[in-house]
Amino acid sequence: MFKTNNVASRIFERQIRTPAPGTSVHSARRFYENLVPSFTIYDVECPDHSFFKFTDDGQYFVCFSRNRQDLIVYRPTWLSFSCKGEDCDNNQELPPQAKRFESFFTQLYVKPLASCNELICKDFFLYMESNQYGIFATSTAQIQDARGTDGAILGVPSFEKITIHLFRLEDGFKLDEKVFHNDCVNLTHNMGAFLYDDLLAVVSLRYQTIHILQIRDSGNLVDVRAIGAYCREDDELFINSSSQLAGNRGDLVDNGTNHDQPNSNNSFLSGIKQRLLSFIFREIWSEETDQTQRVQCLKKKFYFHFQDYVDLVILKVQFLDRHHLLIKFGSVDVGASRNTDQLPAFFAVYNMETTEIVAFYQNAADELYLLFERFCDHFHATSINSMYMNFISSHSNNIHALEQLKSMKNKATSVSQFVKKMLSSLPLNCQSMSPSPYFDQSLFRFDEKLISATDRPRQSTDHPIRFISRRQPNILKFKIKTGPEFGGADGRSKKYSHFLFHPAWPLALSFIQPSLFLPPSAVNIHFRR
Repeated sequence: MFKTNNVASRIFERQIRTPAPGTSVHSARRFYENLVPSFTIYDVECPDHSFFKFTDDGQYFVCFSRNRQDLIVYRPTWLSFSCKGEDCDNNQELPPQAKRFESFFTQLYVKPLASCNELICKDFFLYMESNQYGIFATSTAQIQDARGTDGAILGVPSFEKITIHLFRLEDGFKLDEKVFHNDCVNLTHNMGAFLYDDLLAVVSLRYQTIHILQIRDSGNLVDVRAIGAYCREDDELFINSSSQLAGNRGDLVDNGTNHDQPNSNNSFLSGIKQRLLSFIFREIWSEETDQTQRVQCLKKKFYFHFQDYVDLVILKVQFLDRHHLLIKFGSVDVGASRNTDQLPAFFAVYNMETTEIVAFYQNAADELYLLFERFCDHFHATSINSMYMNFISSHSNNIHALEQLKSMKNKATSVSQFVKKMLSSLPLNCQSMSPSPYFDQSLFRFDEKLISATDRPRQSTDHPIRFISRRQPNILKFKIKTGPEFGGADGRSKKYSHFLFHPAWPLALSFIQPSLFLPPSAVNIHFRR
């Protein structure tokens, strides 16, 4: 389909030809080869906000106030302006009124989000597309040397209060909230939470609990289950009743003279840890059929490493589907380190309905890497109702991304280290990639060192970022410059660049930051004129 690059001819072809079954969306996305950002407004006049991201359906643009107290939401609109004169179409200059942020975005509302002693977590936002709900987070200041409390693990900082807020983005109405007291949830880049359909998983690092919440259509956050110390809803009741019964028997034997013994509950491992250890034991047990060899194998692989397994902590989690979780286990040091691929870690697949561990891998396991390479889309676990997120390029759905991955693997000095590096991204951060068609690797080729679908500031460059056609390898479709004439005279001060692409329109924003911790020194808008 589409033998020509002329957009009028393509529209005519679309009317008279029918694409192959299941390819209608991919065929429609090829129109983006003609509809590209072709014009840039540099150093746009814009409000002093912390610009965060477009929602996945492109309906809203989410921002926060600089003092991290207020939520500001805009509606993206297309530029419109009037021009006097005979040569308006050929005039490269836009009128001054068109070079403003408000020409592209209409403010819907400003709503207070954080209380006086809390701040908005400016790297956290999840969007429920089916209901147009937004999930935000606020927290108090971090307490580094937090006192150990019952059930809390050492070495993890604490926050006096962490609040998960549920908003209706249409009008900014707050629907519900979930509060965690004296806890720690890693909210940077959505690492500590994962949204799948109407289910939200939140990982408490301090108390080693996975909270599963359901977002009802009515706008309520409902506790479904908590996985950690207990796996089933009645586990706590059963253990407490058993302990009470054992205590009563002890009173009958010693007439209450044994009160100095510690509570037997304190010697129990958590429910999820019990499931993990029993799975590892059974797997090692089934490796050998000979009883003598089996005992030796258990000594070497299980009992020798028993304390290491016991000391593992839950670091991160994601949904694979409505019933299965992918859980990353490691040490507290792994959670605090940036270079996690060099530290030992383990992955477990947990069935929430049966409360069983169904698979367990080390972070250098070739079996898990092959699954990740061939079925990467399953790890993204996007909602089937999402219109745009199901078309993000990955090495399991795009031949060009797969070739790039294999090239990286062939260039790696150590295959084991390469596998560790690739698996260090698991579990994947929720909604961390842009669904923009300009990152579709079947349509465009670009330098992923300079720009990619992953939302992160990158080292800035004085050269324009080029988007080359895949079907015509030598044809430049468009390029994005972060400043006039490759950055101009002040190019030396521009160290980091950050891009936000609209998920459907030929519209993008670029931000130039002198430092990762400072506000942008310039904001540019790239669009099709």
